[in-house]
Amino acid sequence: MKRVAGLLVVVALLSCPSLLAQDSLAAGRPPIARATYGRTVLVIPFENVSPNPRLEWLGESFPETFREQLNSPILYVTSREERLRAYDRQGIPTGIHPARAALYRLAEQMDVDYVVLGSYRYKDDDKGDGARLTATAQLLDMRAQKLLPAVSESAPLADLGSLQSALAWDLLRLIRSDFAVPKEKYIASARPVRVEAMEAYVLGLVGVTAEEKVERYREATRLDPAFARAWLELGKAYYGQRTYDLSITALEQVQRTSPLSREANFYLGLAAYTRGDFAKSESAFEYVAVRVPLAEVYNNLGVVAARRGQKKSAEYFARAIHNDPSDADYHFNMGVALLQSGDRAGATRELRTSLDRRPNDAEAKTLLESLNSPASAIVPSSATMKMLSERIKRNYEEDAFRQVNTQIGSWAEQRFSRSEARAHAGFHIELGKELLAHGFTTEAETEFRHAALVDSSSPAPLLALAEAYDARGDDQHSRAETEAALRLRESAEAYLLLARLDLKQNRTEAASQSINRALQLDPSNSLGQDLKRSLAAKLAEKAQPLPQP
Repeated sequence: MKRVAGLLVVVALLSCPSLLAQDSLAAGRPPIARATYGRTVLVIPFENVSPNPRLEWLGESFPETFREQLNSPILYVTSREERLRAYDRQGIPTGIHPARAALYRLAEQMDVDYVVLGSYRYKDDDKGDGARLTATAQLLDMRAQKLLPAVSESAPLADLGSLQSALAWDLLRLIRSDFAVPKEKYIASARPVRVEAMEAYVLGLVGVTAEEKVERYREATRLDPAFARAWLELGKAYYGQRTYDLSITALEQVQRTSPLSREANFYLGLAAYTRGDFAKSESAFEYVAVRVPLAEVYNNLGVVAARRGQKKSAEYFARAIHNDPSDADYHFNMGVALLQSGDRAGATRELRTSLDRRPNDAEAKTLLESLNSPASAIVPSSATMKMLSERIKRNYEEDAFRQVNTQIGSWAEQRFSRSEARAHAGFHIELGKELLAHGFTTEAETEFRHAALVDSSSPAPLLALAEAYDARGDDQHSRAETEAALRLRESAEAYLLLARLDLKQNRTEAASQSINRALQLDPSNSLGQDLKRSLAAKLAEKAQPLPQP
């Protein structure tokens, strides 16, 4: 994991106190103890032990599903790309099932905490219930150096999604014995992908040619139009083929409620930028920036701002440099921005720094020589101006960021140290929502409280905390946080949460007042309209006479 190793070096060099403690002390409160994060999981494709070779594709579906379901701020599940790079370094051919000794060496090299090994069999059930798929998984604990007991699940092939969700829950309970979400609730919360769509997706994933990948991903989205991962990969495949309009259309299908929406919007920003739609590009990059503080996203926002003639481009480049001072392109872009603003000394300094990072950069060298030329005017010459082409980044490093932040909780705090409070708090709100979606309630509440400390003027963290309390049935604390949010700012969201709490306690008059106030603020709010109808039905039911015996 070379990228992650590089980030760890930067973290070690920073070696500053956790800003979390600083924020808490500044607010006059004791520091919040962050949850203990830091488990990394490698999932090996499952082995087909049934005599049916047509189901070979199923093996790769397990790592993909487990990555989507288990990958969280608590657990980092390595990507397929990381696994294939590690295979290549170990000389393991793609598509084979390595021996246990080879897998152990692989896990040591990748420095993971757990390895998931598994197999599956498809055969007629002994009880005569028809053909069933049985999958067995075993967890290799690298720290304890032992194999944990095997877990197994069985279901019809058509219920592959539910089977894999059940197996994911089994593994999660082995990793976190305190995981409290009931198995039935966990399975019900995970949207299963149609088997045929998953097959098409996996065949696209392992496809050799770009055309083959596009064809398979398109088929997957046709079979299951809500398959976010397939839309993302289709959009990326179109982007690689330079069919940017199709790429934009595909990437816009990834709903913003999906954890994949961050990556989708990054590539959407790139595609729109290449098409010259700078407004759409800026909107997409901004969506990512408020959710994960990646240097490449800030850099791209700076490039788009420069294209739109906005003076804030230098501010974005400064954030990119702060997050990753080792990247030559960020310093080059800052040099261009400073030169365009008339700061020749600052531009010279940044271009020299860029050349320190990348000595063979001919463009930076020529531009710097032009600035240092005795004949150079105060205003850059037309020849110099033609060189002023900011560099956009096409690499998306959320996986590396997430892995480092999983292992070192203060990494995100250091990256946000120069960001505005709204963006900083927004990151922790998104983190908390993701934790909540994975069943880590206590850790989610910790993130929401931290967000409230970072941005005490915003009701968003308090509402998120109220929703978390509501999800676990703590009406008293949910109401307190909702009312605190309303004291900061009125919102339809807060009034509707209050109405739901009132309805649970049969306070129909109070619920009616909250719903009406919510609809005054947001007349088109669908949840408000639904609650209003539910309340009317409840009141009508209460008004009816009791049925005669």
